[in-house]
This record gives sequence, C-alpha cells and structure tokens, in this order.
Amino acid sequence: MPIYVYKFTDTGETIEVHQAFTDDALTEYPHPSDGAVRPVKKVFQPVGVTFKGGGFYKTDSRGGSSSTTPSTSTTATNDTSSTATPAATPAAPSPSAAPSSSPSTPA
Repeated sequence: MPIYVYKFTDTGETIEVHQAFTDDALTEYPHPSDGAVRPVKKVFQPVGVTFKGGGFYKTDSRGGSSSTTPSTSTTATNDTSSTATPAATPAAPSPSAAPSSSPSTPA
C-alpha cells in the first residue's frame, strides 16, 4: 500500500498515512499528540523515479546495443566455422622451432 503525506491545516505538521489506491483522500485525521480530530490536506510531492529515454525493452539489460552485437543467424553460422578455424590457422613459429639462419658449425 502506498504512503501518502497529509498536513494538518491548523498546525502545519505533516503525517504519513498508509492508504490503498482506491481510498478517498482524507479530510480529517486524529492528531498524534492529543488524539483530537483535526482537518488535514493532502500534500503532493515530486515523483521519486523519473524515466528518460526512448523506451525500455527486454534486451536493454543484455549488454551493448543491438547495432553492436551480431545477429543470432550470423553467430550460428560462425560457430561451425570457428571450431575448424583455430586448427586450420597456422600458429606463429616459436623461436626454438624457427630455422636458424646461422650455420650450425663455427667457421
């Protein structure tokens, strides 16, 4: 249930009251200090959450924007070729496996 803020018109004190959305606004409420029923006025406060932007979609929290992520059909096509690519791609030769340009026997 939401909390609404009311202000006593005679004293200026504010109170918070739990009310359902369907309940009518209060016009009188017992004062907390003496229990006397006094007139109250509803206080309207600014909204605590502000949404800005073009909209919210279920894919917004999944990383980057849709223009930078590849489509699923491209990813599925690349998955089959990417498994064969690392084995077919020649690796850079290591220094010990590289042929030596200097003669093995001292001259």
